Amino acid sequence: MKLILLGAPGAGKGTQATRLADIYQIPHISTGDIFRANLKEETELGLKAKAYMDQGLLVPDELTIDLVMDRLSKDDCKNGYILDGFPRTLAQASALDALVDIDAAVDVEVPDENIVRRMAGRRVCPKCGEPYHTEYKVPAKEGICDRCGSELIIRKDDEPETVLKRLTVYHDQTAPLIGHYQQAGKLVAVDGTKSVEAVTEEITKALDK
Repeated sequence: MKLILLGAPGAGKGTQATRLADIYQIPHISTGDIFRANLKEETELGLKAKAYMDQGLLVPDELTIDLVMDRLSKDDCKNGYILDGFPRTLAQASALDALVDIDAAVDVEVPDENIVRRMAGRRVCPKCGEPYHTEYKVPAKEGICDRCGSELIIRKDDEPETVLKRLTVYHDQTAPLIGHYQQAGKLVAVDGTKSVEAVTEEITKALDK
């Protein structure tokens, strides 16, 4: 099964992708994780991407498409995959359409005000990458990673000003993908304000049909 997860930043795409990857036994491919790995290793791609990500802007298509297509050519993608964070523009969607036949695009719908509140609570360990949240996943000791004991940080792209800019970019450039996949008869829309478990159940029921 080849799936795309759509939705605003902070809508819960990553969480759902991880759960669906376990259910369907296919890899979860997150462009965000790929970029962050490149940032950590300070590769040429990572340094180029950093300038855009720090401002809450989308990384240009040409920096993203080749990287994703290379990942899809790996052996673990033979039985399908879940794309999280790609495509983000109609140009990227067209490039993907020309090379692979996607089974469904799942749109996780969450209002903007919910997004800002969710992302303001995000915390991450800069050393091991473990994610936390002030409401949904609280560490045993406030501000300290349970796994490695490092002090948690707020990523720049989770700060309210950056979140609002990311939402503007999303509505301008990424939201049109909903119409693209709806027209292709491949859109599955779900209510992302429900519990994590309820959203997963809604997605799997729709896909199983």
